[in-house]
Amino acid sequence: MGYWLTKAILTPLLRLFLRPTVKGVEHLPTAGGAIMAANHSTFIDNFMIPLIMSRRVVFLAKSDYFTGRGVKGRLQKAFFSGVGMIPIDRSGGEASEGALRTGLRVLHEGGVMGLFPEGTRSPDGRLYRGRTGIARMALKAGVPVIPVGLVGMFAVQPAGRLMPKPSKVEVRIGKPMDFSRYAGMEDDRFVLRSITDEIMYELMVLSGQEYVDTYATKAKADLKTPAAARQALVGDAPAPARRAG
Repeated sequence: MGYWLTKAILTPLLRLFLRPTVKGVEHLPTAGGAIMAANHSTFIDNFMIPLIMSRRVVFLAKSDYFTGRGVKGRLQKAFFSGVGMIPIDRSGGEASEGALRTGLRVLHEGGVMGLFPEGTRSPDGRLYRGRTGIARMALKAGVPVIPVGLVGMFAVQPAGRLMPKPSKVEVRIGKPMDFSRYAGMEDDRFVLRSITDEIMYELMVLSGQEYVDTYATKAKADLKTPAAARQALVGDAPAPARRAG
């Protein structure tokens, strides 16, 4: 109920505020489990996929959103719980396995998962290396991955900007990606990396972003030092190679 109420309120506001153009709506899944994979630049990204879909989309959200203190913390927890987001501990190990199991349950029930393969928001608007959890989830659940390129979102709310600004954005939905050829190989790290790179390649093409072959979390840490920040701004990186298959 909270999900649909929030969507009813936010949809007209986002349409007015961002004036989104949507391409590839014919690729949206109408039934069955599926993973919507998108690039991640701003907090508002969490609402862009639900904006364009008639089906409910479940996101895994970092546990920090549910553990805040005071009035702000309670309001934040109520909001994220109300819209159906599921808290995850991203510290790794058993915590990451718990997130995987939660996502698989949603997919096995025929639901739609929204995932950001980069794992965190881009610090500079570029596209960063994907985490392989999305590949494991797709193989274990046996569902397609639909790539979604969010264009212009970083300009709406660059890193460090508190309030978003009105801007025209575009949502580009790619063809469903079928990885059934890798069935039963969800524990092969080379296969997982290959699948993840294939997904990131599609996101790069759809979003038009420059690709950086390192994790966004590392890039954020590096940008805290002036020398590293200068190097990151001028450095070039190859695009993820499209894997044969």
